[in-house]
Amino acid sequence: AVPPGPPVYVDLAYLPGSWSARTVDEEFFRRVRSLCYVVSGDDHLKEGVLRSLLDALLAGKHQWGTDIQVTLIPTFDSLVMHEWYQETHDRQQELGITVLGSNSTVAMQDETFPACKVEF
Repeated sequence: AVPPGPPVYVDLAYLPGSWSARTVDEEFFRRVRSLCYVVSGDDHLKEGVLRSLLDALLAGKHQWGTDIQVTLIPTFDSLVMHEWYQETHDRQQELGITVLGSNSTVAMQDETFPACKVEF
């Protein structure tokens, strides 16, 4: 059990991928309050826990009791993410959660990849 304590406020939180993604639950989002959460890790392990992680964000954010806007930044395309977005869109709006999507790409040397610019 996690001992009680005050929440931690940050501008940007990078959510763990792979096996560590299983540690991100409702309590995590109650305690780590960020303006932006980056969801990365386009792998089969993350895909398996992605829905529970996203639902935990909604449940944890509900407990904040403040009107802080939150931006969720996925770094990969996922059917699970699309389904969650559509099924919970009204709830996201109620809680002040915005999901960023990006069609932008960055080219570096011989490689191109999707990108998103975040300003504070």
